[in-house]
Amino acid sequence: MNLPKFLLADNSNYPEDIFILHTEFPRFMINLKDDEIEWFEDLSGESEEDLANELNDLIKEAEAFYDKEMEGYE
Repeated sequence: MNLPKFLLADNSNYPEDIFILHTEFPRFMINLKDDEIEWFEDLSGESEEDLANELNDLIKEAEAFYDKEMEGYE
């Protein structure tokens, strides 16, 4: 199965939160409400600088994905 790079998720237990799932390596979920990230990968062997740069880019992509998805509801 081919998954999209990002998925939009919500949960009725957290009605104020907006979750974006990143399905490619490194897999993670970001809560756009507070930018909290939950990693689904073990990144202990990764360079902190490389990871920080990649994370910054992925967060921007996740936010752009969310904005585009929301345009479809307007």
